[in-house]
Amino acid sequence: MHTDDFDYELPPELIAQTPAEPRDTSRLLILDRGRGRVEHRTFADIGAYLRPGDLLVVNDTRVLRARLRGTLAVSGGNVEALLLRDLGVGRWEALVRPGRRLLPGRRIIFSRESRSVEAEVEGVLDGGERILRFEPDSDPEALGDTPLPPYIRAPLADAERYQTVYARERGSAAAPTAGLHFTPALLERLRGDGVGVASVTLHIGPGTFRPVKSGDPRDHPMHAEFYHLGAEAAATLAATRERGGRIICVGTTVVRVLEHIAGLTNGAAPAPGDGWTRLLILPGHSFRLVDGLITNFHLPRSTLLMLVSALAGRDAVLAAYREAVAMHYRFFSFGDAMLVL
Repeated sequence: MHTDDFDYELPPELIAQTPAEPRDTSRLLILDRGRGRVEHRTFADIGAYLRPGDLLVVNDTRVLRARLRGTLAVSGGNVEALLLRDLGVGRWEALVRPGRRLLPGRRIIFSRESRSVEAEVEGVLDGGERILRFEPDSDPEALGDTPLPPYIRAPLADAERYQTVYARERGSAAAPTAGLHFTPALLERLRGDGVGVASVTLHIGPGTFRPVKSGDPRDHPMHAEFYHLGAEAAATLAATRERGGRIICVGTTVVRVLEHIAGLTNGAAPAPGDGWTRLLILPGHSFRLVDGLITNFHLPRSTLLMLVSALAGRDAVLAAYREAVAMHYRFFSFGDAMLVL
């Protein structure tokens, strides 16, 4: 297995810079593994491919207003921080730049319009992340911007368009973008047709954009992300499996949660709980809880493309991607969707 095996040509103009309006008017490519064929629809038509008794599993994480800009308290040099995790009592784990200047004890004044808040670098973690200590009653998110992926250069008019309509649990540095296509009305219509909806949480870290630099993807250092599976969702998953319904993940993040949990239980009924996962899913993976996937079109040579290839087959996925390019689908976070069944 080589990282080069997951490369493809993508014209830059197909990288979506703005989301579709309304959300469910994005295009939908259906990759039918059983019949070996591809179809093209609109996302609002997804119910035609779902059955009563199927279960959609969504990631209810909410993107933090995590990108802060400020200056060093003494020298006035510019500083940028990306909040990663709320540690409580005013302490946050964050990525910062320029890192070489932000050693323990340095103070930073973050500001936005007429508001400002001071933070001190409390410590440096092994991966270079900083622990920033803010005043305990301050709200650094109030000074932050939504951290869009680096390939999106257009400003976002409405920050809620980088949140799913079911986003609830704050904690992500990026959105679970497969869910951006759903509207409340579409979800209600699917429920009325007998399709269940359950939620898990996985807080997406900035490592999701980390390129695979090794020639063998098995050598890629996968980032750890926090997940939570509640008792109600675990029971719904077990009941769906028991009655023969299909479990369809909305996004690769949900796949990682369910397959991580399936590994912990050795294929038994999923147990509720939370923890951290570094699961890297590559072709050859034996799926235990996942029957289908709704996903966007991912970057070449990425772990996300490798995961989709593990489920649907590398050749079939790359052929579908070539067809999507030829038909001018929109790619990446604000782009169109694919349904793998």
